[in-house]
Amino acid sequence: MKVTIIDWSMVIIYFIFTLVIGLYYSKRAGKNITEFFVSGRNLPWWIAGTSMVATTFAADTPLAVAGLVGTHGIAGNWLWWNMVMSGLLTVFLFARLWRRAEVLTDVEFTELRYSGKPAAILRGFRSLYLAIPINCIIMGWINLAMAKIIGETLNIEKWIAIAICLGITVLYSMLSGMWGVAITGFYQFFFAMAGTILLAIFAVNAVGGIAELKTQLNTIYGADHEILNFFPTSGSVWMPISTFLVYLSVNWWATWYPGAEPGGGGYIAQRLFSAKDEKHSVLSALWFNVAHYTLRPWPWIVVGLAAMVLYPNLPDKELGYVKVMIDHLPTGVRGLLLATFAAAYMSTISAQINWGTSYVINDVYKRFINPNATEKNYVFWSRIITLVIVILGGIVTLFLGSVAGAWKVLIAIGAGTGAIYILRWFWWRINAWTEIAAMTASLVISLFLQLYMGLDADNPHHFTKIILTTASFTIIVSIIVTYLTKPVSEEVLINFYKKIQPGGTLWKPIAEKVPELKVKSELTRDLLDWFLGSVFIYCVLFGLGKIILGDYLSGNIFLIVAVIVMVIVYKDLSSRNWGVL
Repeated sequence: MKVTIIDWSMVIIYFIFTLVIGLYYSKRAGKNITEFFVSGRNLPWWIAGTSMVATTFAADTPLAVAGLVGTHGIAGNWLWWNMVMSGLLTVFLFARLWRRAEVLTDVEFTELRYSGKPAAILRGFRSLYLAIPINCIIMGWINLAMAKIIGETLNIEKWIAIAICLGITVLYSMLSGMWGVAITGFYQFFFAMAGTILLAIFAVNAVGGIAELKTQLNTIYGADHEILNFFPTSGSVWMPISTFLVYLSVNWWATWYPGAEPGGGGYIAQRLFSAKDEKHSVLSALWFNVAHYTLRPWPWIVVGLAAMVLYPNLPDKELGYVKVMIDHLPTGVRGLLLATFAAAYMSTISAQINWGTSYVINDVYKRFINPNATEKNYVFWSRIITLVIVILGGIVTLFLGSVAGAWKVLIAIGAGTGAIYILRWFWWRINAWTEIAAMTASLVISLFLQLYMGLDADNPHHFTKIILTTASFTIIVSIIVTYLTKPVSEEVLINFYKKIQPGGTLWKPIAEKVPELKVKSELTRDLLDWFLGSVFIYCVLFGLGKIILGDYLSGNIFLIVAVIVMVIVYKDLSSRNWGVL
């Protein structure tokens, strides 16, 4: 790929822009760790929500989606499309509850909800578990994807280029904390979207248009190919009906997965903590899910389809996306796309760095090591830990092979814990030992099935067995442990109930102890909005896809249904006492 001075100029201008933002917000972020990690709880919904999307818009994502399309067709995206229902749970059930908690991290929530040494142990262990191994795996696959892009497009050593991107990212992350992450993420999302849409246009032109794309797919792969199907067929080898049903009925609520965990959590919860108020937290989560599932995927999918025509024999399907960039972009636009990938990469890495650092500082250093330090001391060590996490993430990168494969491993390891993360909000009897048991059981049984029993998460039949077995075993063990251990202290439960006001019949024993607090449960309405919201997301997703592929009638029907259900949800939310809209 020939990169001209014009192309390099666009990349350099982008780097300067991000550094300027970091410098601008450095003083504000340096005041205290509330400013450094949750932007002083003052982000409007459009910045908080767009920052969430930017965090999940990494350099790995277009490659992974192109790889899924190249291997399994459009329906391959059900690997992550099933998480729509989990994301909408956060919008309608949990976003405002997270904001009420007013904690700095979702792990700090542990000692708000539970009591005693078990709560402290859980907080300390979970913070290190998420900050180091899990976070570094995520950072590793993001680095891996960026390495592939750089290795294919530039005439420089890929690890040198990654070191440059990481260096700039670390600099503005250390300087400006969440302020820099959120503000740069806001601009990075729109910049990255513009770049990916441009690439999709050039890709379609390279194959002669959408009609010719369909014709070429028929010619190369046979008239009975299933590449353009939105759903896997009943006879599908890569996703048999049993696996598809597991995705739709079990995986989305039973599985913990970073950014899409049931009940919210991780960097999603971090943005909810950063929102101005409950209204802004709900709207930010809603905008995130709309943009994440309906706006982002189709430019990537279109490029993946075009790559199947342009490079039918390419062994690594993920590289099809990069090869379209190399072969079919003119001077100037190449620079824009390189800057786009830099933006996507840096927005995600900066968020992961800040997220992981928040656990180490707030939930380990401040909680257990130096609880009486000054705010300047906490900010200082936040900047040091930022650098340490980056180095560890770089080391993990060396041991990863496939982006999509890493996704599946994390999904399998987290099976079963999602149900507990939902129940802890709505059932008073859940305690710290419940979560400890869930995490332990999920990890042990998943590794046992994969390492000892020889089940492979990449095999669809094996994946079904792993998820069902791990989820069932984890839930059963967790409930047994719940009843074998002492409940959370009554004082903690009452304080939690007063602060969060979760409502529901499963809190009745605690609600009876505070009769002066009248909490009206709206769970039925919340679940109806969740269902309709999920219908809305899928209808917009499929409607846009049908229109892009030339099926205007079906596409418009999907979009009309989407408008109808969204009007119903809008009216319901507007009538709530907490007044979202």
